[in-house]
Amino acid sequence: MLDEYYWLNKHDPNYSLCRATVKQGQDAHTDGKFNLSQKGCMEIMKLFFTKDEDLYDKTIEDVFDEEVLNSTFWLYWRTMFAFENWHSALEMKLYIQRFIHHIGGLPDFSALKFTKYNQYESLILPMKKYLEEAGVEFRFNTEVTNVLFDIKGGRKVATQIECKVKGQEERIMLTEDDLVFVTNGSCTEGTIYGDQNHAPNGDAEVRTSGCWSLWKNIAKQDPSFGHPEKFCSDIQKTNWESATITTLDDKIIPYITNICKRDPKSGKVVTGGIVSCQDSRWLLSWTINRQGQFKDQDKDKVCVWVYSLFTDVPGDYVKKPMKDCTGKEITEEWLYHLGVPTDQIEELADHSAVCVPTMMPYITAFFMPRAKGDRPDVIPDGCVNFAFLGQFAETPRDTIFTTEYSVRTAMELFTDCWA
Repeated sequence: MLDEYYWLNKHDPNYSLCRATVKQGQDAHTDGKFNLSQKGCMEIMKLFFTKDEDLYDKTIEDVFDEEVLNSTFWLYWRTMFAFENWHSALEMKLYIQRFIHHIGGLPDFSALKFTKYNQYESLILPMKKYLEEAGVEFRFNTEVTNVLFDIKGGRKVATQIECKVKGQEERIMLTEDDLVFVTNGSCTEGTIYGDQNHAPNGDAEVRTSGCWSLWKNIAKQDPSFGHPEKFCSDIQKTNWESATITTLDDKIIPYITNICKRDPKSGKVVTGGIVSCQDSRWLLSWTINRQGQFKDQDKDKVCVWVYSLFTDVPGDYVKKPMKDCTGKEITEEWLYHLGVPTDQIEELADHSAVCVPTMMPYITAFFMPRAKGDRPDVIPDGCVNFAFLGQFAETPRDTIFTTEYSVRTAMELFTDCWA
């Protein structure tokens, strides 16, 4: 896996030839500039050096003024990492510190590297096969609803797992020699799918089952297990929507090529990262990774990923919020920002592409403002046979929305266990 990943990016390095567009597909000519004055730069550097505790429960709007928030730097940053103005100033600071050495690659994505196929097929499936061959058993159709603890004398021992197996309630009894690892919270919980002719509608407000309910049930038992409500209580501030658009013929390809300056079917880097439509009311961005993105993908089709940060405002072509749009309507809005003549948009959206939209109510839940203790430590004080993993566990060693963070908490856990 490492060899494939390394040599792929060595021989076909990633970089973008058009980072942003305006006025229906015209290059915005950001030209690698951040458009920050000395004052704006000093605001960013001040955040860089601010102590964590001085940023507890503060938002990005609390530390940056309008100059920074209207700059090209912020366009690059928020579309690349999916930060919103109301998100955590603390996490923003940690990101700046984590990626400061890549700042030169921010405007053109030359700091990015990608797997050959989608991450599931390039990373997860080989890992799953490796673990199965090592004797690991994966159990599906199982929902863990609670872990019960015996807490006394400073010791916290997980004694029982409550779960539903194919809908039937079961209990798994534990000893101190068992090890229980819990992923508390999930950015993809409650995901709602649409299709070409249906918007991803649903009662997202109450879809807090799974990882969120599990964490809430665990957190009730001890303060050191964190405060999930800080992250999952306001889906208006934690949602955005993405969509997969697959071309069915070559009629849309020239408009793509005009922007990215590359052949989408070459098998090599295409857009080199997202292209952000700078004047889009949805703040729509789109990207095409090396094709095919899926091992069984038709070589004559191109798979495009589209996402928007603002799902509750009307579009520029489709006068509806993205969250209310069908796959076809999302394709129409995308085609508008590609520069397709308006008299051709409906026809191309109908017959030259198919779109699957997904609304994710908690996709940026981990960016919500927080304070110490809101996320539990990987191994909370006193825990004997229990630990937290993932993006809602606390570690000072990395940032949230990267492969590194989810892996880092596991690395920290096993390092501590073996020590």
